[in-house]
Amino acid sequence: MKTRRITPTHTRRTALAAAGVTALTAALILPQVSAQAAPSGAAVPRTFSTTSAATARLASDLTGQLGDSGSAGAYVDTDGRLVVNVLDAAAGERVRQTGAQPRTVRHSMAELLGAQQELQRTATIPGTAWSIDPRTDQVAVTADPTVTGADLERLTAAVAALGDTARLNRSADRFKPLIAGGDAIWASGARCSLGFNVVKNGQPYFLTAGHCGVAFRSWSDSQGGGQIGSVTSATFPGNDYALVKYTSAVGHPSAVDLYDGTTQSISGAAQAFVGQSVQRSGSTTGVYGGTVTGLNATVNYQEGSVRGLIDTDVCAEPGDSGGALFSGDQAVGLTSGGSGDCTSGGETFFQPVTAALSHFGATIG
Repeated sequence: MKTRRITPTHTRRTALAAAGVTALTAALILPQVSAQAAPSGAAVPRTFSTTSAATARLASDLTGQLGDSGSAGAYVDTDGRLVVNVLDAAAGERVRQTGAQPRTVRHSMAELLGAQQELQRTATIPGTAWSIDPRTDQVAVTADPTVTGADLERLTAAVAALGDTARLNRSADRFKPLIAGGDAIWASGARCSLGFNVVKNGQPYFLTAGHCGVAFRSWSDSQGGGQIGSVTSATFPGNDYALVKYTSAVGHPSAVDLYDGTTQSISGAAQAFVGQSVQRSGSTTGVYGGTVTGLNATVNYQEGSVRGLIDTDVCAEPGDSGGALFSGDQAVGLTSGGSGDCTSGGETFFQPVTAALSHFGATIG
């Protein structure tokens, strides 16, 4: 049997892709950078890597310590500064001591989460999505072209009722499942992407999209080929992740095949942060890069809502779903769905890998 690697590329369309359904704290950890103490005693503002797991940890630690009522998220701006939204001067000083940049905003994370809950109650309409955008201190709401008439009026009224905590955008393309035939992992008449190889209780498994695992239980590495793995657990909607156990007990490397004779080692999993530079692999389009634009996203598919997703400006096309989203050597997400394409650009949502690993009790092998 072939060795399974995560397989993205720009030039070759044979990553591992998608199918299945219709669409739609304690101590602060600082990145290792040198800086002299400022005369005031505050840390010198630092430049933060958009691919560093340390940046993700610091952003998570800071917002976690400040809490939902004292912060409104964090992001890395175009100058490489880690910006943390705060509600008062005391919180701002705590942030400044770490070398991050505080930014005073009007709405707390608690308010933004409350706005999302109100949208869930009043505007759960197929063809809509929303995520928290800390750069604007708002909930960004998107409606695709299928949202018209009474549904559009309902959505518009729901967003207007939230005042400046939310804004409404329109997508030129509908939110769709990223499904296509091709060369990847196959079920009966469908294919999905292998996301990341993982280990559970010393045995080899891989992660893929939940809508794949719910629809099909047995998977092959070729159309009509022999079984390489079977689904042990899958969740969709609500979440969008599945765990597949390899038929063989032989382990598989945690690496991304770059199709240029090299691989990108995957050493762990990281939480996403807004402004993070990421890459996405899929069998239709290969490797494409972009930026995380929002967190805690909800997408309302025809089958139901999926929540807690990562929103990005990374493009994807039918056949790319289920594949790996990664940043440097860190696993970040599993492709769920989106709109647009890789010619004109698009919006793609990802299931956080950290959530899948925690749910399944698995680790990057």
